[in-house]
This record gives sequence, C-alpha cells and structure tokens, in this order.
Amino acid sequence: MTTVQSQQMTGIDVTVRDLGRMPYAEALALQKGLQQEVIESRARGASLGYLVLVEHRPPVITISRRKTARRHLVATDEQLAGAGIEIAQTDRGGDITYHGPGQLVVYPILDLNALRLRIHGYMRFLEQIVIDTLAEFGIQGQRDKCATGVWVGGSPQKICAMGVRVSRWVSMHGLALNVTTNLDHFDLIVPCGLVGRTVTSMQRQLGDACPTLDQVKHSLISQFRIAIDRTLT
Repeated sequence: MTTVQSQQMTGIDVTVRDLGRMPYAEALALQKGLQQEVIESRARGASLGYLVLVEHRPPVITISRRKTARRHLVATDEQLAGAGIEIAQTDRGGDITYHGPGQLVVYPILDLNALRLRIHGYMRFLEQIVIDTLAEFGIQGQRDKCATGVWVGGSPQKICAMGVRVSRWVSMHGLALNVTTNLDHFDLIVPCGLVGRTVTSMQRQLGDACPTLDQVKHSLISQFRIAIDRTLT
C-alpha cells in the first residue's frame, strides 16, 4: 500500500511516498513521471520534490548502460530462475546491483538547482544521510575515496549502494540500504563491478539488535529533512 505525506523542508515542498513492495519496472515508471512533474513545476515558480521509498519484489538485478556492466552478472539463467530474480536494464549511473526484500531503496526526486548542488556534491549529500542514519543505530558508516556508497568495517564492506540519473538537474534513482537483505543473492553478481569487495547489512552488523525496516525508514526520512535544511541554510 502506498502512503503519502507532504513535508515542508525550508522552502521545498517534499512529498514522501512509501510504496511498500513494488516491482522495479512499476517504480521506475513512477519515478520518471515524478521527475517530469518536478521539472515542469519550475515554470510555475514552485519548488517541489519527492522522496520515494520502496522494497522491490520480485527481487531484481539491475544493470546499467556501462559497457562492462553485463560482464559482472555471474549467475546462470537457471540460478536466477531458481531464486526468482528478474533482470532489468536501468538508465542510472553505476554498474550492476541487486534489489530485494529487506532492502530499503530510496529514490529522491529533487531539484538540484534548488539545493545548489551538482553531481559530486549530491552524492556526498546522499552518503552523509545514510551515515547519519546508520549512526542512530550504532553503526559507523564511512566513505571510500575510491568508490561511491557507504561502507563499514576496517576491511570495508558495502552496506549502501548508490546510483543516480539527472535530467535538467532533477535527480532520480538513488540509494539501496541493506537492512535485512538476503546477502546470498549478491553472490550472483560482482556488486557494483567492484571485484573482491563484499557487502553487508544492518542485520549482519547488529544481529538481534537490528531495527525494523519501518524504524530505518523513519530515521532516514528525518535525516533527509535535516540534510535539506542544512544544505539550504
């Protein structure tokens, strides 16, 4: 079930839409429509934005247009069918990744002109939101100077993947935070095309103390509000 709430964030009217569980293709079509709506709102002098939250079911492996991305799919058709995992082409940046139940996927549809951000700054903006969200639950997230996303541990493991697309400086796609994700599914790919790097989840880091997906959603929405306010003020 989709839930909607509108929140005023320092001059930007950001509507939060929680889609629950939804197939990837359906959520992608929704994103594209919202992105166009935000672009068109400029002509009316409005400043709109959306924060779309979703878990993808059925699980899906998304492959970007990068020439080498397809090589990082290591699963056979039989393995994919046995796991019930779909394949989808995507127009975001990045390489290859996995989405499925227990993973919080967040698609910010934001006017980067209004936020006074460009691509590099926007990626750091997203990373900081995730780092601050993880800190609320006792996980120390960190950046990796060689790879986008959020990592944990001394031998860093990726806990949150990121990839975006921008049209007329309005963003879509976003981030995927592993909460209680089935990490075995990442064995079917070379995650984000990074050979030798592993993935983790909040559940693996915290065990029985892992928060629910709804608790993580609540925290992340709050951190988005703080980050937008901080960026504009």
